[in-house]
Formats: sequence, C-alpha cells, structure tokens
Amino acid sequence: MGFYNEVIVPRLVTCACGTKPILKQRQKVVPLAKGAVLEIGMGAGQNLPYYDSNSVTSLVGIDPCQTSWRLAQPRAKALGIPLEFVEGSAESMPLPDAHFDTVLMTYSLCTIPDAGAALAETYRVLKPGGRLVFCEHGEAPDASVAQWQRRVNPTWRRLLGGCNLNRPIVSLIRDAQFRVGRFDQMYLPGTPRIAGYNVWGSAER
Repeated sequence: MGFYNEVIVPRLVTCACGTKPILKQRQKVVPLAKGAVLEIGMGAGQNLPYYDSNSVTSLVGIDPCQTSWRLAQPRAKALGIPLEFVEGSAESMPLPDAHFDTVLMTYSLCTIPDAGAALAETYRVLKPGGRLVFCEHGEAPDASVAQWQRRVNPTWRRLLGGCNLNRPIVSLIRDAQFRVGRFDQMYLPGTPRIAGYNVWGSAER
C-alpha cells in the first residue's frame, strides 16, 4: 500500500477536492484568513490562489505528504505571501503556542486520524481571540444519508487515504473548547449526497 498511499492517493484527493463546487467553497472561506495564518492539511495548495495578500502577513502550511507539497509548487510560487511548509501531523505540530491569528482547515479534518488531538493542537497554536476558519464535509443531518455514510465509510476510508464521510464537524470543534460562531451548511450541487454535506464558518479560541 506504500506506493498507492504515497503516489496515487494524493492525486486522487487533489482531483476530488478540486471540483467546481468545492473550489467555490474555498473561495468563500479562504479570504477570511488574516494575519499570521496556519493552514492545516495544505495538500496540493488548492487554497493558495484565494488568500488575500493584503490581509495575510505570513503563511505556514502543514501536511504529512511530501508528494502533495510537490504538487503545490506552481501555486506556491505565484502566491506573493511568505510561505513556509512543515512536513508533519496536525495531531502534534512543531509550532509555538499562541502564535497564529488564524488557522485555516478545509477538507482536512475528515482524514486526520485523531481529529480531537488535531483540534486541541489548533487551539494551542492560536492566539487568544484567534479564529479557526473551517470548511469540511461530514455527517449528514438526514437519517437516510447518514445511514449510507456509515455503510460506505470503511471502504471509502481505505480507498481515499483515511478520509471519513461521517465526522460530526461542528460537535468536534465545540468539544475542543472553541466558541463556534455563525456557520452555514448544505449539500453541494453535483456531488454525491454521502460525500456532499458541507459545513463552513469560524470559531474563536
């Protein structure tokens, strides 16, 4: 599974997370990032074109996958913002306490093995009053869709590098002691409902 996970999965995920509906979601949330920003799960850099260079002073991206980072290079060169890449896990980040104004997390919490640990680390590295800006797919509110998510999830997770269909995103963020503000939710058009329920917004440390 080494070749599949290291070479094939990053390209599958990059393709799946670069569809038109998902890019529209990125356009909504990425410009909300301000100041010193940490992006968790930078992947192939699909958020990079949407940062507001007038509002972001510095950007750190963390991701465990060097292949994804190599795929991100063309976007990184065009960014116009100081960018540092850290190879590592969001569950144990080699980053200082209370350092960032914003943490951005898009389509990453589904894949991190220990979501609670990653959110605790996110809380730690944010300044008091700093914001977690998020956009994720997760557990659907409709019982019939949620049932199918549970059925499909084991196979889905194996094929797509650990991605989970049915994590309760807002509950996980609240459990990490964040104050969740206004958030929006919907099924993305043109996307299978089991994978298309999105929730996005921000939460304060």
